[in-house]
Amino acid sequence: MSLEFLLTSLIIVASPGTGAIYTIAAGLTRGAKASILAAFACTLGIVPHLLAAMAGLAALLHASALAFAIVKYAGVAYLLWMAWQTLKEQGALSVETTADKRSPWRVLVDGLALNVLNPKLSIFFVAFLPQFIAADEASPMARMLELSGVFMAMTFVVFALYGLFAAAMRDHVVSRPAVMAWLRRTFAAAFVALGAKLALTER
Repeated sequence: MSLEFLLTSLIIVASPGTGAIYTIAAGLTRGAKASILAAFACTLGIVPHLLAAMAGLAALLHASALAFAIVKYAGVAYLLWMAWQTLKEQGALSVETTADKRSPWRVLVDGLALNVLNPKLSIFFVAFLPQFIAADEASPMARMLELSGVFMAMTFVVFALYGLFAAAMRDHVVSRPAVMAWLRRTFAAAFVALGAKLALTER
């Protein structure tokens, strides 16, 4: 495992994106448990893209404008829906005041969907991981799984740290309605911006 791979992966994972913002929002609105669930869901959302890259489906997304557009705009629609839910104080990012057995599932499903509906992740794995696999590697698939496992572990740890820090600040935020309202608008605007960025993304 090269230092270059670890540093590059850390920079990619730590950069603000959909998963990081979702995990921070979950920590602020629902607490530490939800932030861990959100980090896990976003990490789990990497698996389909890894499998797509290994199965060659990512090449289809890269080659087919229609296939790429379908997945991309589904992702855009979901981000806009998340923004609306955030503003309306509903869904996985609503402030939890009473026990709700459905809540953990909402956090998991939304976090998973946000990552799954991003076609650039599949193409990212095709473009990123092979750079760190030697041309004479005896088992390139096994090596790809190894690198992906490290990348996913790093994603979970970094996102969980983001979420737990946000959860630690939760009491200071939730007790101030004006601050909470400002944060909701900020998170909603962030989801809209990420949706617009995804909409403008080319193959």
